[in-house]
Amino acid sequence: MNPRLHALITALPKAELHVHIEGTLEPELIFALARRNGLSLPYPDIDTLRAAYAFTDLQSFLDIYYAGAAVLRTAQDFEDMAWAYLQRAKADNVVHAEIFFDPQTHTVRGVPMATIFDGLARARRRARDELGLSTQLIMCFLRHLSEEEAFATLEDSLPHRAHFIGVGLDSGERGNPPEKFARVFARCRELGLRVVAHAGEEGPPAYIASALDLLKAERIDHGVRAIEDDALLARLAAQRTPLTVCPLSNVKLRVFDTMADHTLPRLLRAGLRATINSDDPAYFGGYINRNFIETFAALPELTCEDAITLARNSFDASFADDAQKTRWHAELDAVVARHPL
Repeated sequence: MNPRLHALITALPKAELHVHIEGTLEPELIFALARRNGLSLPYPDIDTLRAAYAFTDLQSFLDIYYAGAAVLRTAQDFEDMAWAYLQRAKADNVVHAEIFFDPQTHTVRGVPMATIFDGLARARRRARDELGLSTQLIMCFLRHLSEEEAFATLEDSLPHRAHFIGVGLDSGERGNPPEKFARVFARCRELGLRVVAHAGEEGPPAYIASALDLLKAERIDHGVRAIEDDALLARLAAQRTPLTVCPLSNVKLRVFDTMADHTLPRLLRAGLRATINSDDPAYFGGYINRNFIETFAALPELTCEDAITLARNSFDASFADDAQKTRWHAELDAVVARHPL
């Protein structure tokens, strides 16, 4: 990679809009939390656990992801996990993170909703006070579970409404179209919650259209299969609907065979408001700067201007207020001025 491009990418301020906090749980912390909570793991050591990260599809990843999350039991566990991610985000010049969390992954094990929110809130306060890092939480529903269970999770979360700004939809797409959750998302919108949804990763382009039409999603998480439908592509471009693309995840989960096959350049050239994010970085090989660097290294058609556009898109696609966005754009302009193209 051109050293000038590498330096620019690492220096750019960015917003991260697609990161699952449970997916930042590094093997070392998994073992540390297991010891603290007196839990046994199905892997004898860290190297054996890492070796299991040879995923063939989304479900093979989710099986290990949920097993890893089982070590999270106390508010301190959730704080430690989130704080570890936030420090890495700061090191990658992330200035704002909108973080997904999956309460159903934990409440099914008897972890109270209040425990989850307490731990995450403590980490977010530390990030604000010690790192100057802006954060928001987006609560996701697990789409392989029922809509009734999603409604129950929503009701359970409402005493903690001040701690999260929106809802999302994640887990396995196959056989779980967005329309399965149309009523619960309608209720979320009535409550004033922002709405995003995973669509068009393993699922077909039609799932993207359904997320827009039936869930009223304001952002599409992944969305890379939009490239298969010209009309949908044109619609996304015209509406300026953001896509939170996760390149290393897409390769690790075999959405694309190699990074060189990734369609991100085509999405940008089609005028889509694409962004780069890390998804589940502990499992997929890197945090946000690593996603940028490996993507640009494998796709030489991407330019310095594209890197700047992706960073700008991340601010514009965020749910931050206009004053914050203006400040971040000014920070971006200052960095670009110090890195002549």
